[in-house]
Amino acid sequence: MARRLVGDVVSGEAARRVALGAQGFGDGRPGGRVDVRRLGKVVERVGVLQVDSVNVLCRSHYLPVFARLGAYERAALDRISWTGDRRLFEYFWGHKASLLPLSAYPLLRWRMRAVERQDWSDPEVSAPWSVVTGMQRLSKERPGYVEQVLAMVTEHGPITAGEASPDGVRRKAGDPDPDPTTGRMWNWQDAKIAVEYLFAAGRVAIAGRRNFERLYDLTERVLPAAVLRAPEPTVDEARRELVNHSAKALGVATATELCGATGGYFPLPTATARRVINELVEAGDLIPVQVEGVTQQSYLSRTAIDRPVDARALLSPFDTLIWNRDRTHRLFDFFYRISIYTPAAQRIHGYYVLPFLLGDRLVARVDLKSDRKNSTLLVPTVTPEPGATDIAEPLAAELTLMARWLNLDRIQVTADGGLGRALSQLV
Repeated sequence: MARRLVGDVVSGEAARRVALGAQGFGDGRPGGRVDVRRLGKVVERVGVLQVDSVNVLCRSHYLPVFARLGAYERAALDRISWTGDRRLFEYFWGHKASLLPLSAYPLLRWRMRAVERQDWSDPEVSAPWSVVTGMQRLSKERPGYVEQVLAMVTEHGPITAGEASPDGVRRKAGDPDPDPTTGRMWNWQDAKIAVEYLFAAGRVAIAGRRNFERLYDLTERVLPAAVLRAPEPTVDEARRELVNHSAKALGVATATELCGATGGYFPLPTATARRVINELVEAGDLIPVQVEGVTQQSYLSRTAIDRPVDARALLSPFDTLIWNRDRTHRLFDFFYRISIYTPAAQRIHGYYVLPFLLGDRLVARVDLKSDRKNSTLLVPTVTPEPGATDIAEPLAAELTLMARWLNLDRIQVTADGGLGRALSQLV
């Protein structure tokens, strides 16, 4: 029997406004220079910036900040992420490599210890599958190897995974993969498995990036001493705080969207998630509501505000607003899937496609590429949503702002269709 939904009814339009406001799109972009304080506040608000290696436009973690604040100095985000001025640290949010505010570090220590115990049957262990299967193999084939890698980091850090190999032995390109279950892309070298395990366990941290390759060093040499000395909450307290932060960042959400094992903002096993949500409801941090058109019970954050939203932004495929594709479809009636892994002949809207947020709706899909050699922002494909009107001028303005931010001198629109032709005349 279906569970009866409880709480006041929230319209779909109100739920969308609440979600956009919670993600920082209701405030308007600041005028003047964007300082590091504002950068830090964006990350505190959304909770996480997903880090991705695709650089066809620019690295993805820069884009959510631009979407909310407009043009800012990307080097400033680098400084607070990977230098002595850090206000962020790199870790896994669920299974994704991410930048998080330093305030989240004590809340994740319990997950680090779960990894360190190597209890891979624990559903709350947060580590890439390559680490799980790789460590299961290394513990049998190369006992003591991880400690040798840690000794290399201790003596020579910050170093890359390749530099952390104690014996310099590497598999050649034609050698068989030791674990076919992870696939060729994730069949890491043994030193990479070991140092990523140490990273997931909190024994080493990401000190910086060299050509976007991670540099590993001892955690106590990377993170501020005050963060490492900060009081550590109990596991239950940490879970509640993390899920509550997810609720604040989402505004209104189902249990699956808050902390579902798959697709959750902060994933937890189903039984644990149910218990934590009930505790937050009892504490008044979550308010049960019914969102029109949603068959699951929804929860409104105590901090949520419903107010008009007049946003204009191009969204990274990894932006937390559209991270959960099912939620994106429900809130915006916008079916979106990333295309970078789709064979070229099967792509419909382009390769690196950014949804365009205008007002409180997603109104178009814009394929973008930075041609750095010719200092040109390329727009090969642009597709308006059915019924969307008056898009060309605000989209042209956003593309112009983005091109300047990326230090590109020109915009070249080769997209077909009426919107493409209108854009080419405006930019």
